[in-house]
Amino acid sequence: MDLQKLKRTAIARFSMGIVMLGAIFFWTAGTFRYWEAWLFMATVFIPGIFLVRYFLRHDPELLERRLQSREERTQQKVIQLIGAAAWIGIFLIPGLDRRFGWTEVPAAAVVLAAVAGLTGYYIMFLTMKENRFASRTIKVEEGQVVITTGPYALVRHPMYVGAGLLLLCTPLVLGSYWALIPALLVPLFLVVRILDEEKLLQEELPGYREYMEKTRYRLIPRVW
Repeated sequence: MDLQKLKRTAIARFSMGIVMLGAIFFWTAGTFRYWEAWLFMATVFIPGIFLVRYFLRHDPELLERRLQSREERTQQKVIQLIGAAAWIGIFLIPGLDRRFGWTEVPAAAVVLAAVAGLTGYYIMFLTMKENRFASRTIKVEEGQVVITTGPYALVRHPMYVGAGLLLLCTPLVLGSYWALIPALLVPLFLVVRILDEEKLLQEELPGYREYMEKTRYRLIPRVW
């Protein structure tokens, strides 16, 4: 592994994300005086800097896996379309909402949603620390083992808990009630993705069936 190349790739992707989201938010809002967008970007990218630095030092292979986004399974490519539809709506609508004044979320609710989003981010960090095979794509790699400790002792898919919480909070952080509508696609996306992922894991990851019997819930204890 070329650490310098990995570092350059991570920095390039990170910078591109900042530019892209900033362009979406401020172009659709028609102004830079959009404090909710600035708060959201701080909520996402400041912890992101910490994550990149941490895993570059402690587990660059995991970071490399997290930078891979091309799915190999046909089912997951289709499922990604649901995620893409939710993503587009969640990030495009708030700026338009800000420009045309369709809804107004109280500042206190915006801040609370940002705190909840940070909580989701922290859950994702804990998950990645516990499971170095936590890739963005669905596959089983050589040497991969079942992880049963940390957040995996509570639910089988803690990464999706964190990511789902962050995405569901995003409309409120950005000050838009209307953006909650496409956010409703997030649970659907997670459910169909998890069901397909578990089918693969049962077939290809030794010990996963036994883990499912021990840890019964996928996302929410005593619910599902």
